[in-house]
Amino acid sequence: MRVIIKDVNIITPFDILYGGEVLIENGKIAGIGKDEELSEVSTDRVIHGKGQYLAPGLIDIHNHGNSGYDVMDSTEEALDKMAEFHLRNGVTSFLGTVITSSYENMIKASENIVQYKNKEDKSKLLGIHLEGPFFSIDKKGAQPAEYIKTPNMKDMKEIVKISKGNLKMVSLAPEKEGALEVVSFLVSEGITVAMAHSNGTFDETKGAINHGATVATHLYNGMRSFSHREPGIVGAALTDDRVFCELIYDRIHLHDAAVKMALKMKGIDKIILVSDAMRAAGLENGDYELGGQKVIVKDGAARLEGGSLAGSTLNLRDAVFNMVHYLNIPIHHAIRMASLTPAKAIGVDRNKGSIEVGKDADLILLDGNINIAASIVGGNPIWLKR
Repeated sequence: MRVIIKDVNIITPFDILYGGEVLIENGKIAGIGKDEELSEVSTDRVIHGKGQYLAPGLIDIHNHGNSGYDVMDSTEEALDKMAEFHLRNGVTSFLGTVITSSYENMIKASENIVQYKNKEDKSKLLGIHLEGPFFSIDKKGAQPAEYIKTPNMKDMKEIVKISKGNLKMVSLAPEKEGALEVVSFLVSEGITVAMAHSNGTFDETKGAINHGATVATHLYNGMRSFSHREPGIVGAALTDDRVFCELIYDRIHLHDAAVKMALKMKGIDKIILVSDAMRAAGLENGDYELGGQKVIVKDGAARLEGGSLAGSTLNLRDAVFNMVHYLNIPIHHAIRMASLTPAKAIGVDRNKGSIEVGKDADLILLDGNINIAASIVGGNPIWLKR
């Protein structure tokens, strides 16, 4: 099936092509040009963009849940409902994040993701982000302390085996005994290693980076604070060009100045916008749950009873909006941090993350205020506004 999307301002990896059009054939991007350049191609359908932006679909590599559901529910319904919410907010692909829990629960949630069948009218589940259980107790945040473990190859090899190629990223504390062996093993399996919930020093963090760790999970949060004498994991992540840095830009987790500093240090090619959303995302204030712990959501902030932040109620659409409207970041740069950069971080950029010929036709139509009119998955448009 051939589809042409006409009269759109195309957000490419590096710029905006105003007054452009995109040809989609069999779910792939087959052509990009100025309006009417592709007009002679016979098509089955024409979509008129009416001067809106056409952007790559957003990719959320760190989210636990939304709409009252959580990855740890370990049901098809939970993943379906999460995928529906993502699509309404312009997220066409995501990883399901498995939080620290009992070994049995983590296996159950992972197996549920492996068995899940993607639907044509929903965001695509790309695999598993295992956030835990190899963390520092001192920087556990909302990770349940009773299930935090010392890194060990036995558990890690078993989870990799069970994942059947669906384990895309593992977050761990690089300073823990046995962590470097686990990092090397995961890298050898083609799995992205992220550093998180860590009290690691600068040198300990550099050791993990030298072994192949390439992502700092939710930078600044759940990690040793920066000091001019001991820069710690924050200093190592910000100054090493090999490292991508996740940011939860809900304007709750991070001060705008901290975001500006990370942007200046890393650039848009190394900053990944993530939601780290929990089941309250998309719902009202109230009492919820994360990892078996009570979470109180007030004024959009999700906190444990002790006051620690427990994920967020953010979605990537709003993170992009915040970048554009609070930090004056150009829209194509903000979109890149929520599409191509995360795709590169987990190694799926060959097929996803940007509008380029040959890539999957996972796209969104939106206006300058980041209002999503349609999400397009594999060339199939799902209209959100008529």
